[in-house]
Amino acid sequence: MRKLSLTVVLILSCLGLFARERKAVIIIADGIPKDVVERLHVPVIYDIARTGAFGDSFVGGEVGMYNETPTISAVGYNTMLTGVWANKHNVFGNDNLSPNYHYWSIFKIAKEQKKPLTTAIFSSWTDNRTVLLGEGKPETGGMAIDYVYDGYDLDEKNFPHKEKDLHVFDYDERVSVEAERCIRENGPDLSWVYLWYTDDAGHMYGDGAYLDEYVLKAGEQIERVWRAVQYRQKTFGEDWLIIVTTDHGRTVNGRGHGGQSARERKTWISTNQKVNKRFKEGKAAMVDINPSVCEFLRMEVPEEVGMERDGIPFFGKTGISDLDVRVYDREVILRWKASRKNEPVSVYASPSDEFKTTGKEDWIHLGDLKAGAEEFRYYLDKIGKSTFYKFVVAGEKESVNRWFKI
Repeated sequence: MRKLSLTVVLILSCLGLFARERKAVIIIADGIPKDVVERLHVPVIYDIARTGAFGDSFVGGEVGMYNETPTISAVGYNTMLTGVWANKHNVFGNDNLSPNYHYWSIFKIAKEQKKPLTTAIFSSWTDNRTVLLGEGKPETGGMAIDYVYDGYDLDEKNFPHKEKDLHVFDYDERVSVEAERCIRENGPDLSWVYLWYTDDAGHMYGDGAYLDEYVLKAGEQIERVWRAVQYRQKTFGEDWLIIVTTDHGRTVNGRGHGGQSARERKTWISTNQKVNKRFKEGKAAMVDINPSVCEFLRMEVPEEVGMERDGIPFFGKTGISDLDVRVYDREVILRWKASRKNEPVSVYASPSDEFKTTGKEDWIHLGDLKAGAEEFRYYLDKIGKSTFYKFVVAGEKESVNRWFKI
């Protein structure tokens, strides 16, 4: 009887009925160039990647295109949260923020699941929660974060200002300590940890010993969170995804950012989970984090939200990617790359951008074909007279989209 019971357990496990509970944490360490991480060989970054990967990523959208995006902190955070570039999420700087909440953050997606996921934010800057995530706002359906540890920049009693802005480092210390404790004790399904001081160090001193020192100290703060994740995995048998990244690079001397130079655009991602070929080829972007976390946590994403996302997962085999649009004498030619050649795909278009103001789009279905065709042609006049068009090629697991202006 005991042997029979063990056999049943093994069969059920193989069928995925005893699947391990999945959880995810994203850590942003502000303004750390990839070359600095590599030169210092920050221990925790490479330890996390030991079972997964450490590699190139980029921010800033496409230079000179409609989705070119400033390499500025809050812009990068919101790009990560929403999986779209600034032309959609509408955050172009650190001040006077006015996000377009029609482009759902990953936290909004988490809260709209049939069984809402528990969420946590650990951040010195309150606006990460109250403005970028839009906690409690009607536009986000009154979304609430379950575990909140932020606002330390407003607490001058416990965090008095210090020379070299070292009170900001104190914020990060508290953030990392609270993140370790909360994750260890409560294991939220989705967490975001934000560390600030490395960006300040860069602005003040540029590349050099001072920035190096605090990049390594940020590594120690990340290590606290990593220890909590490892504890959860060992103690509760949970399957955790950890993603560590940065929001932008820096100018050549390390003091600035915001432009489109190669070093400002180049970022990095370290993760403990196996990645796909696209990531290994250095094609990952900040917009890929949202769909990657959604994929790992097996979250259901509304079709209208998913079709607007600019990123695709860097886990699993990518079906379709790299959509390109060209128009010749009113004939539009869509080309893409396909890995799953026999996968059915559908092509859609819209001669307007209603989603921006309504959260819905009246897509026109243009046709169906196999992904392996890697090309689709259609005449714009059949879609409607316009100087602006949106196109989507949607597969079974992901979709890719492009805008085109005549």
